[in-house]
Formats: sequence, C-alpha cells, structure tokens
Amino acid sequence: MDERTKKYEEKMQKTLSGFEAELQTIRAGRANPHILDKLSVDYYGTPTPIQQVANVTVPEARMIQIQPWESSLIKKIEKAILASDLGLNPSNDGKIIRLVFPELTEERRKELVKDVRKKGEGAKVAVRNIRRDANDAFKKLSKQDVSEDEIKDLEDEVQKMTDKYIKLADETVEKKSKEILTV
Repeated sequence: MDERTKKYEEKMQKTLSGFEAELQTIRAGRANPHILDKLSVDYYGTPTPIQQVANVTVPEARMIQIQPWESSLIKKIEKAILASDLGLNPSNDGKIIRLVFPELTEERRKELVKDVRKKGEGAKVAVRNIRRDANDAFKKLSKQDVSEDEIKDLEDEVQKMTDKYIKLADETVEKKSKEILTV
C-alpha cells in the first residue's frame, strides 16, 4: 500500500468503527449494556459515564441491572435514563436500578431497521467524502512532478478501499437488521 493512501484508509476504518459503535447502542430486543454508553451522570461536578460509577450487569435476556457504588447516585442515574431517548422506565429498590426491556413490537423493529439503514447510509457518505478528499489531494500532486499514471494508480487504490468499506458498512447494516428483526 502506498504511504499516500494509508491515511485515507485509516480515516475509512475509523468511520466504520464509529458506525459499528453507534449501532451497538441500538437495542435489538435483548438487553445490551452498551445502550448506556452515551449516558453520563454528574459525579462530583464531572459528567461521568454510568459504567464508571456503577456495576452494570445483564442478569436476564431482557433486563439490565445497575448497581451504583454510591447510593446517592441512584436518583442521578435514573434521571439520566429518563432524560435519554432509550424509552425505558428504571425501577429501583434503594440499592439497585433495574431496566426491563419490553418486547419490541413489529412496528418498532421496522423503525429501528430504518434507523440502522439511515446510519449506514451516513457511514457510506462519510467514506465517499474521504475518497473525494483523497482524489482532490492526488490531483494536486500533478503540480509536483508526479506522473498521471501514478495519480491514476493512487485513485484506483482509494477506489478499491472505498468499495471495501462500503461493502463492510452494508454487511454491518444487514447483520444488525437481521438481529433486530429476529424475535
């Protein structure tokens, strides 16, 4: 691989990794502790991820249990969950917060799949933008005594990378869609 295309491959890889991380936060019927990744609570004046102030476990397929290390955090964690777009109602017994996941309706599953596809499109657009940036940079090389054939080879290499990452994004969307639609 050419040194000049390496940084664009890294950008495409980061785009796909970010997309996959984003998909982890979408719940697919089973309890997944990653849906809490975006949530944080005020811990002594600092916004802190829930996983850093509590023990998060999945005791059953449809339940997440959050056990804060300090009981004073229970109300703050509940507030963060209610304020989020998770659509879950936390319940607590004074020590542990429980999040019970209702069965997803057919309609909700289809909405989630649409959302996944939209996010997939966004990831593919980002990959194509990286390709465009790379091609623009390669066109500027012609002013620096780089042959047209060499520039064409660089553009072909970036196109192959683009195709690879777009295919990976499509596969990721299909896998997540299948996971969501599986009852």
